Amino acid sequence: MQKIKVKITGRKVHDVGYRVLLVNKVLSLGVDNFNTFNTYFDGVQAVVVVIETDEEVMEEFKSFVVSTRPEKSIVDDISFEEYRNSVPPVERVMQSFQMEQWGKGIPILLHISDTLDTHTSILEKNTSVLEKNTSVLKDFKKESNENFSDLKSIVSKHDIDAGERFSSIQMEISEIKERLSNVESVVSAV
Repeated sequence: MQKIKVKITGRKVHDVGYRVLLVNKVLSLGVDNFNTFNTYFDGVQAVVVVIETDEEVMEEFKSFVVSTRPEKSIVDDISFEEYRNSVPPVERVMQSFQMEQWGKGIPILLHISDTLDTHTSILEKNTSVLEKNTSVLKDFKKESNENFSDLKSIVSKHDIDAGERFSSIQMEISEIKERLSNVESVVSAV
């Protein structure tokens, strides 16, 4: 069995799926002992890998590391060196990924929860305002209906008065026409 340590350094090797790419490869190769983590060397992003496997699989893994990179990565250097310490089981790195994702996800979920609380509070306030406005509109409608009934009564009273006045005016006009007709007859006779 061989053990190596791989250092992948570059301007963009974090948050591009590098470690997931490497874990998927070693799982497909049947590797039992493997670990990978993100770190920095002299301020430069780095992915460190330790792997323990037989020589044939090791050569295939090295070839993969040299030839395959995540699409958005920017790699400056890849180095291989012997590794003498123990290499943990591959399941440990997968558990680490899970904990890392939880660490990223929980703050997002808390933010969503806070946002929902804020929106719920705003919605409750708007509902209260809407209920008050609905109440005002109902009162206005009731008052308007009452006032409309009064207005209708007033208008119909005036309509009766107006009708009587109109009839009276018509009679007066008829009387005036009759008198003018009489005057016209007298003037014509002279």
